[in-house]
Amino acid sequence: DVVLVSATTSLPEVPGVRTVHVNSAREMKDAINAEFDTADIVVKAAAVADYRPAKTASQKIKKQDDDMQIKLVRNPDILYELGQRKKQQILIGFAAETQNVLEYAKGKLVKKNLDMLVANNVASPGAGFQTETNIVTFVYRDGSHESLDIMTKDRVAEEIIKRAAELTNACKK
Repeated sequence: DVVLVSATTSLPEVPGVRTVHVNSAREMKDAINAEFDTADIVVKAAAVADYRPAKTASQKIKKQDDDMQIKLVRNPDILYELGQRKKQQILIGFAAETQNVLEYAKGKLVKKNLDMLVANNVASPGAGFQTETNIVTFVYRDGSHESLDIMTKDRVAEEIIKRAAELTNACKK
């Protein structure tokens, strides 16, 4: 059984996948928490905003004579919290970086108690956002890493699932 917790998108529903739509980081946290205890593998690919406005307005904010400041508050770090709670789950996270990719990825993997982290340098041509391809490095709990060549994002997803299955099988031995 596959559950997709997703922000509102224009993507079509995926047959055989139960989709839970959310509108905020806090809703995403609640939806993931509701599924987490029964999950075998969790792939946390969403780039949830680190901060949100402290106050929101239900109506248009009219222009005033003075400058305006928006106070931001931290959103929950969903991946970190899952890493603290995990028991049997394989937990996979992502890191989109622009420098020191491997160093930052290894630190994030340890801090968040992940089994695998998918890191990419979003400043590299053919990688990151607004492209159909990506160039990733898989970083593992044992300190090893595996750099993949440029490939389609669908192919990267297949490789992630393949490694997740391998990690699951290794845990059962």
